[in-house]
Amino acid sequence: MPSTSRRGLLFGAAAVSAGAFLTGCTSNETKDEEPAADNRPAADDKPGKQVTIGFAGPQADHGWLNAINDNAEKQAKKYSDVTLEITEGSNDTAQQIGQIETLINKKVDVLVVLPADGKALTQVGLKAMRAGIPVVNLDRVFNTPQAYRCWIGGDNYGMGLSAGHYIGEKLKGKANARVIELAGLDNLELTKQRTQGFDDALKNYPNVKKVARQAADFTVESGQAKMAQLLQAQSKFDALWNHDDDQGVGALRAIDQAGRDDFLMVGGAGALSAFQAIKQDNGVLKATVLYPPTMAASAIDLARALGQGKGVSGLAEYEIPASITLYSAVVDKENVDQYMSTGFK
Repeated sequence: MPSTSRRGLLFGAAAVSAGAFLTGCTSNETKDEEPAADNRPAADDKPGKQVTIGFAGPQADHGWLNAINDNAEKQAKKYSDVTLEITEGSNDTAQQIGQIETLINKKVDVLVVLPADGKALTQVGLKAMRAGIPVVNLDRVFNTPQAYRCWIGGDNYGMGLSAGHYIGEKLKGKANARVIELAGLDNLELTKQRTQGFDDALKNYPNVKKVARQAADFTVESGQAKMAQLLQAQSKFDALWNHDDDQGVGALRAIDQAGRDDFLMVGGAGALSAFQAIKQDNGVLKATVLYPPTMAASAIDLARALGQGKGVSGLAEYEIPASITLYSAVVDKENVDQYMSTGFK
């Protein structure tokens, strides 16, 4: 589900290893100087200072959110120097604020927070930061950067962009190609960003026109109902982009019930069921655009680095970045095996 910016950087669960060296110059002499040793501390897998990380997220009432919790817990267990204090999770903002305040009172070393509502939880993020507890803001962003030390999340605009380019390339040689869109909740900013990215990508393909759009609400039931309406209204089209693989399960049911197989479908997020269908390649679903829940594992890595006063391995800077946006890769039959282990249920 949510996020904002558009710059890709691999970290944490898919960390890039690279050497970084600082060179020093101690005089105005022209003779060659030996490179100075790089004493920059960078996070690695070796045990270090013990760090207690508080993790607070919304209720896991969606496959992607459940995968967020799983990724955080599994990553924390990889480190003997990390203790994870995880809350029950709630979609009630007052309850989630209370859970975070409990973690603040416990004086955890670092907080990782995926807010049910970024705006509503901004003040508790500020409270933690003012208490000297650095916050890793996961995905749904707080209203001010003062409420977090680092933000990491997915790229909703990039999802739409990747889906649009994939579909555009597939339909490049077809005259008067028609596409439709099964969006998420229209009252969410992330849905607007995904649609905007999709529309912007399609501008590169003059032969492709979006002829219909229907908003669902990220559930199997809504996906089935809204897809049935689209199929009834559109007797012929060439491609469908569905914003979310969970609601895509319902969309595929409606497609099967209508006996339609005359178009290609691209999903969104990266559910295991979508990966399996793409690999089998016996239906309309040909690809899905990632919104990787592995970001929670990377958030734990970032929190551990913060707690130990270290930077990111592979980057020259002494500190972890202020913002990390994950890339929205397209997974199709050609590369699905590579991503299968990351699929969420």
